[in-house]
Amino acid sequence: MQGVLGAFHELDTTVHAIEDLKKAKLGNVTVFSPTIRHEIDEAVDGPNSVVRRFTLVGGLLGVSFGYWISIWTGDYWPLVTGGKAIASWIPYTIIGFEVMVLVGCLSTVAGMFINARIPRLTTTVGYDPRFSGGHFGIFVACGADKAPQVEALLQKHGAEEVRRED
Repeated sequence: MQGVLGAFHELDTTVHAIEDLKKAKLGNVTVFSPTIRHEIDEAVDGPNSVVRRFTLVGGLLGVSFGYWISIWTGDYWPLVTGGKAIASWIPYTIIGFEVMVLVGCLSTVAGMFINARIPRLTTTVGYDPRFSGGHFGIFVACGADKAPQVEALLQKHGAEEVRRED
């Protein structure tokens, strides 16, 4: 993937550069940050995560399985006490809840791994080790025709280094 990489030292200049890049629509913007910054999240304005769907589906499957396994066990090995119903939903709610939490958590972790593409089999284009130690990076995936515009915009906002990546 080819594009332009810009390294910034200040958060404010990084946020302004992201906003201008999004307005200009010059390419897909990827931001590297040493820590989570809400200013960058607001500037990128990305889509909502789909991990919550994994959690919902896992939770619903877990509670269904928890009730089913409880009822099946009660019917298969009945313990008749005083004429009470063998399959009663009230005591099985505890088991359904616990299995819902377990399967929901496991599916959330699986969803995070799937959406983060872990393990990553290829190296990340546009990453620099400085982005883990205090600098901010912006990588704009664009063609050679838009690269000069992106370079000029990044330099205008005070990028310490601007280079093309192939």
